[in-house]
Formats: sequence, structure tokens, C-alpha cells
Amino acid sequence: MAPHKSSSSSVPFTANSNNTMSDFQSEASDLLPSMSSNVAGEPSRTVKPQPKPDSMLKSFLAGGVGGVCVVLVGHPLDLIKVRMQTGVGGSVLGMFADTFRQHGIRGLYRGVSAPLIGVSPIFALSFWGYDVGQRFVRWSTGHEGELTLTHKCIAGGLSAIPTTIVMAPVERIKCLLQTSSAGQYKGFSDCAASVYRSGGVTSLYRGTILTLLRDGPGSVAWFGMYEFTKKAMMQAQGMEDTSQLSPIAVLTAGGLAGIANWSIAIPPDVLKSRFQSAPDGTYKNIADVYRQLVQKEGHGALFAGLRPAMLRAFPANAACFMGMEVARKALSFMD
Repeated sequence: MAPHKSSSSSVPFTANSNNTMSDFQSEASDLLPSMSSNVAGEPSRTVKPQPKPDSMLKSFLAGGVGGVCVVLVGHPLDLIKVRMQTGVGGSVLGMFADTFRQHGIRGLYRGVSAPLIGVSPIFALSFWGYDVGQRFVRWSTGHEGELTLTHKCIAGGLSAIPTTIVMAPVERIKCLLQTSSAGQYKGFSDCAASVYRSGGVTSLYRGTILTLLRDGPGSVAWFGMYEFTKKAMMQAQGMEDTSQLSPIAVLTAGGLAGIANWSIAIPPDVLKSRFQSAPDGTYKNIADVYRQLVQKEGHGALFAGLRPAMLRAFPANAACFMGMEVARKALSFMD
């Protein structure tokens, strides 16, 4: 009886075991994917794969396109700004109307050859420098993934170093062309040759330090505001990629970037314009420019040309970034 009882009792035990094991395996199979998703899935939510960096040549070419756009849209108001900074009186609209009435549309684009020749490579260098700056920040900090806004601002500031090499002589010639009397120079090359004959390379590069003092902080604000505005618009619309932004969003971000730039760049720009357009011997050094300006005209003169600069800033820089982004997409095959 004992063996039979033992045998009969083992049958239900085996059945319960099989049921229990099946339940355990089922629960385990449900649990293990959840555990693996928590373990393996967690890093994918916190660390995004680093996007492939753009080709530096593509950044250079796209920046050049942006430079052409900014000149064509903004030069007339830049002309008025420089004239106001160098002591020519009058309101923005008054000077605009007088110039158009006396010289027509060509008068509003006087001196445009200098920025067209120089600004395209300058903006090309600026966006190339921004790309190189971001790579330098990644290398120096060991940062992986998307750069922070602070990192991008640093990269923006670094971009001003290579651009100043080209910007300084171009700005020197542009200021002379914009403030000269009609017929004094035949054009960009004639003005450049005249400056070189009178003082050599040193004369061409007069105002380099002031150019860097203007463009260093200005580039921090320029690139920083552009990236900040794009990021804010993406978050507001639930987007994950900047390529999803509309042209209106890009234009808005670019325009605000221009305003941010000129909000802090005007004082050194005024000193630069005075220094670069003055006859030889007018100022001893940069400090002398500031001292004479403040003594004769007061501190308010440091913000001369602010109105035309701000009127120009939004449309010109909106066009710049829009042209750059369109060019980047057209040159995407270069990545």
C-alpha cells in the first residue's frame, strides 16, 4: 500500500510541478525582456548617437553663399551706418533719401565691391571657423554627443580669429570707399592700391585689433543666439532635428542672431570706423580714438549708427542664415 500510495501521490505532484514550471517560465519570459529593456534601453534614452560632423568644405562654401546674401540685402543700410559713425549728420531716412535722390540705387550700393569681394570669403571663413571651433571644443573637453549652448558660444568666439585676417583690410577699404568723395577712388582695387602705396601692409591692416574686439564677442552672440532660438523653436514644436524647422523659423533665428550681434558690437565698430577712415596721423592708437571721440562728442557717440545697424541686422542676417542653410542642404552630398 505504501508504494501504491507513494506512486499515486507522485502523479498529482508531477502535474502541479509542470504547471508551476510553465507559469514560472511564462512569468520569467515576461520579466526578462522588461529587465533587458531597462538595462539595455536606458543608455539609448540618455546618450544619443553622435551625428556625423559636416564636411568642413561644405561649411566653407555654404558660409560664402550666406555672405553674398547678407551683402545684397544689408549694404544700403551699412552705408548709412558708416557715414553716421564717421561724423556725417542726419537721420537714417533723411540720409537714405538724399543718397538715393543724388546718386540713385548705385549710390546706395557705393563701396559694395569691397564687401562682395571680401565678405563671401569672410563668411565662408566664419562658418568654417565655427565648424573647426566645435571640433576643437570636442577635442579639448572630451565631450561626446550634442554640444551645449556654452560650447557652441565658445566655438563661435573662436571663429572670429580666422575671419579677422581677411575682415580687417576689407573693412579698411570699405570704410574709405563709403566716406570718400565721389570720384576719389575708381573702385575697390584702386582704393586698395592707394592704401598700399601710402603705408604698405600695415596701412591695409589698420584697425585689426578693433575688428577682433568687435567680432569676437559679436560672434559669440551671433552663433549663440542662432543656436538658442533654433533649439527653443524645436522644443516648442516637439521636433528632434533642425532640418524640420520651417524657412520662417530659420529666418527668425537668423534675424535675432543679427540683433544680438550688433547689440554688443556697435561701440568697437564705431571706434574701428573712425580709426580706419581717418587720415594718417589723426590718431596715435586705439586709446586715442576713444579719448578724442568721448571728449569731442560724448559717450553717446559710441552708439552712433545703432539705428541703421539694427534696421539692417534682422533682414541681412536672416538672409545670411537662410542662404547658408539652403546651401548646406544643396551640398549635402559632400558629407
